[in-house]
Amino acid sequence: MKPVLTPQAALIYVMVIQSASDADMSDAELHLIGEIVKTLPVFAPFDPSALIAVARECAAILGEPQGLEQALILVAEALPHHLRETAYVIALDVAMTKGPVQIEEMRILDRLRHALELDRLVAAAIERSAIARFASA
Repeated sequence: MKPVLTPQAALIYVMVIQSASDADMSDAELHLIGEIVKTLPVFAPFDPSALIAVARECAAILGEPQGLEQALILVAEALPHHLRETAYVIALDVAMTKGPVQIEEMRILDRLRHALELDRLVAAAIERSAIARFASA
């Protein structure tokens, strides 16, 4: 039986999916995920002590055949439309933690964009914003 996600769990799934996209969940990415859960208002009703359990649940699904597709379906079902752009923003934040976004990470972002039915122009604007936020001197 597939789990039913809360919007907060769905957002955590998005971050785990993105972090795992290059097969290397770095300490920096894991730290950022924890900080996002602690600081973003959308996570106010979420118990941060459940973060590891939710992340492991997502990782287990990703390890199954067709796991990415299953996880993206769960995310899309759980996220109300007003949080779908938020999901894309935090996915980009996780992707950019280690520097420029790599091709594997871009593929996952594209699949996420499609699963969440985000307009390409909206996604492009979010991407430009992320590039500006993560620019170095």
